[in-house]
Amino acid sequence: MSALSNTASAPGAAALPAGRPYPLGASLRDGGVNFAVFAGDAQALELCVFDATGQETRHSLTHCDDGVWHGFLAGAATGLVYGYRAHGRYAPDEGLRYNPHKLLLDPYAQEIVGRYAWRDEHYGYQCGHPDGHLSFDRRDNAPWMLKARVAAPLPPSTDPAPHTPLAESVFYEMHVKGFTKLHPGVPEALRGTYAGLAQPAAIEHLTRLGVTAVSLLPVHYAIDEARLAELGLVNYWGYNTLGFFAPDRRLSATPDDPTATRHEFRAMVQALHAAGIEVLLDVVYNHSAEAGEDGPTLSLRGLDNAACYRLASEDRSRYDNYTGCGNTLRLSHPRMLQLVLDSLRHWVSEYGVDGFRFDLAPVLGRVERDFESGSALLTAMLQDPVLARCKLIAEPWDVGPHGYQPGRFPGRFAEWNDRFRDSTRLFWTSRGVGRGEFARRLLASNDRFHHGRRRPSASVNFVSAHDGFTLQDVVSYNHKHNLANGEHNRDGHHANFSTNCGVEGPSTDPVVLAHRARLVRAMLACTLLAQGTPMLLAGDELGHGQRGNNNAYCQDNAISWIDWAHADAALIDYAARLVRLRWDHLALRQDHWLADGQGPDAVPDARWLAPDAELSREMTIDDWHDNRRHALGLWLSPPKGAAVLIWFNAEPAPLRCALPPGHWTLAIDSSQDPVDAQPAGAAIEVPPQAVLVLIGEGGT
Repeated sequence: MSALSNTASAPGAAALPAGRPYPLGASLRDGGVNFAVFAGDAQALELCVFDATGQETRHSLTHCDDGVWHGFLAGAATGLVYGYRAHGRYAPDEGLRYNPHKLLLDPYAQEIVGRYAWRDEHYGYQCGHPDGHLSFDRRDNAPWMLKARVAAPLPPSTDPAPHTPLAESVFYEMHVKGFTKLHPGVPEALRGTYAGLAQPAAIEHLTRLGVTAVSLLPVHYAIDEARLAELGLVNYWGYNTLGFFAPDRRLSATPDDPTATRHEFRAMVQALHAAGIEVLLDVVYNHSAEAGEDGPTLSLRGLDNAACYRLASEDRSRYDNYTGCGNTLRLSHPRMLQLVLDSLRHWVSEYGVDGFRFDLAPVLGRVERDFESGSALLTAMLQDPVLARCKLIAEPWDVGPHGYQPGRFPGRFAEWNDRFRDSTRLFWTSRGVGRGEFARRLLASNDRFHHGRRRPSASVNFVSAHDGFTLQDVVSYNHKHNLANGEHNRDGHHANFSTNCGVEGPSTDPVVLAHRARLVRAMLACTLLAQGTPMLLAGDELGHGQRGNNNAYCQDNAISWIDWAHADAALIDYAARLVRLRWDHLALRQDHWLADGQGPDAVPDARWLAPDAELSREMTIDDWHDNRRHALGLWLSPPKGAAVLIWFNAEPAPLRCALPPGHWTLAIDSSQDPVDAQPAGAAIEVPPQAVLVLIGEGGT
């Protein structure tokens, strides 16, 4: 198809005087506003200003430095509503998709106004045209398009951040709305909002548990996918970012006021900080809401498609889809690298955020095709002075070639450890994994992380997360039940390593319920007592389930909202005791690699014990290869502090186990917790499907 030229300026567009090419976005200065936007291949750029009636006035940006178009609008101030129109060649087969009929959102917008609705006018091509996305659409989408609003910087924050060391952290992954929407202690008008999470009743639960950081599912400004809108569903999780600098107003108590939303968000961070709780954000820098070649033209695509997105080498009208969401951001490009770093710094400096969890993080390290741990973006993150105090956490897989990269992220990155999740589930639900694999995961997966001066805390240990079964569903369902998602149960993981304990779904059978309770408590103990950094999924500590839905990304309803009315208070207390136990005993949160005493210079600070009723003995090679047994003990003897002995028994019968020399006191029995602290004798009975924790001197 021949390229279409659309380079003529709009009639009557006045040229703005030169501004400054940095900072990007809209910034107040000298009695006006400086505008700067990257559009490297554009032939002309227009700033479009809108008054209260929606009337548009266009201004030409005639100055361009290194691909950044800039201009200064004297007299402009906070509250000015604007967008951009980019002129250039429309040649999709060359990766060029300029269309000045489409109003574009500033990628650096800190405040976004309007309500997005899916309309054909938002597409750069004619929907239904025989040429598909290669065609060209001349309709103006401005009346319905989201727009940026010039924002004033928030006043400097004076609240001190907790700065909890990673090795002493306990993460709690939550959805802002899902956590508070049904919380009886949160005022009804604030439920499901940033302000609701800042309420004393919400924070009290977190402090009761003892978590040190909340990891919030995406709060960047996001829109729903077209397919979900057609089904009457929403992207509840928020992994469809359009604005990387603006908090999502759907989670605000003042959704119609972007300025109030920004203040509300920072007030939430400050309230959590005052309680000693850090705030981590789940961020999506791997793709944008513009989807694939059949998606709309809303922002980056219309400014510089070839620079912003990875295009297929064999057909540049199409996109590399390493995310499963239609497109992949080209983070090896200097301007896209800059966008990510500027966005991260913005959330730290403006809002006081303490760290980030990077969704599909290998995309951040893809240079040409494969992942490189020394990529420019990852290296820049580690060197950036603003990000120096932040926690950086990678989800170490994407869906591109060689996309599974656990253990390969550099420096002080921590990583989600799916091997811990799978091994722990298999050990307890089906005894489908050997003791050696299970033991390795309990000691922070040294096969993955013991290299390059990395520490055990790099392993983020979890048994459930937003993506997949909740812990209650792990013990209640053999199969996923995702029909509500509108994809005929085809979406979501097929391998859940779960068990229904005899009944699929809800049950009133006391035997089934007791079995489920034992497994839940055993897996919580493994998560919170293993070496590494533990992470809980919000609701797991109180028995919340999602009716077997293991991909509830579009369920903004009671499937996802935490059911506080039926919370298991005893389970909450049990989880809190496990966290306190971790805090009280250094042996459970050591951040050096534990030696098993096998090497000539090794210090025996971790020993694995065989379940023997007569003799306390360490596991032998034969024991490790005995796949019939699924019980073992872990004896931790730190240089300082009390020794800790943990027995894990996934077998269906109780075991009598001899104890090592020393004076031992039973602290946790997951099968009947709480237990009164009581001295143990020379041996102890470990109940079936249970974890026992003993504290003592435990001499060597």
